[in-house]
Amino acid sequence: MDHIVQAFAEANTQVQLAAVRCMHSLSRSVQQLRTSFQDHACWQPLMKMLQSNASNEVLIAASSTLCNLLLEFSPSKEHMLQQGAIDLLVDLTKRDDPALRLNGVWALMNMAFQTEQKVKERILKTVGPDQLFRLLSDPDGAILMKTLGLLRNLLSNKPHIDNIMANHGQKIIQAAVVLILEGDHPTAIKEQSLCILANIADGDTAKDFIMTNDDVLKKLMNYMNHTSIKLQVAAVFCVTNLIWSEDEDALERQAKLKDLGFQKTLQHLLSTNDSSLFDKVKTALQQFA
Repeated sequence: MDHIVQAFAEANTQVQLAAVRCMHSLSRSVQQLRTSFQDHACWQPLMKMLQSNASNEVLIAASSTLCNLLLEFSPSKEHMLQQGAIDLLVDLTKRDDPALRLNGVWALMNMAFQTEQKVKERILKTVGPDQLFRLLSDPDGAILMKTLGLLRNLLSNKPHIDNIMANHGQKIIQAAVVLILEGDHPTAIKEQSLCILANIADGDTAKDFIMTNDDVLKKLMNYMNHTSIKLQVAAVFCVTNLIWSEDEDALERQAKLKDLGFQKTLQHLLSTNDSSLFDKVKTALQQFA
């Protein structure tokens, strides 16, 4: 590993690139991440490289490696957070090269997975609403997908969901839900947006951002009747979270959705031939009092 790290400093770009690619391959191993990468603090030269004037090819390979070093089980993650990784990665999301933007968002998505609330808040604050909107309207579908994945990871764990929505709720609903569901996007991207909505619906106070938004509720109903089973499943799961019988004030939400025709639509969906959709619909209907 020492020889690989030493090669980072080589003047020859091809040697540099080969060293980074070698490290990238090693970073795919959980065992290596937990041993060699930790012992040699490999994250330090990688972060330094990303702040250098290295070629785009080298920067892409280095940022791909950082994505793996920021996985939940990587011991390097905490050290990198302390040394300004969030600012570095957000800067990558603003680069002209789409591969660098993709790796920046991807690494932030990995960083946000099951992390502390204070780290999530730092990510959101550093990215900022303007850049988030730009990433959610990026012409590269892979970047859009990872940005939605980042939001989905940020909006997990009930207290975190409620806290983030209290501070950024309207912007998130508009950028990650309304604009995506209204846009001309592939099924996989719309599914990710509905999954974000389902996470919001799993919050305690965050639910209100959906229940008080007639446009979002109408979209939920439309996607329950969509031709795509995947989108139907995601929409029904969101409804289930909204009306979950064990949650506070569930009866009020159930009554409102019943008046809007959600229960009737769910009953019609019981005729589906898809087992996954049938199970989700059955669970949803069981919540109604």
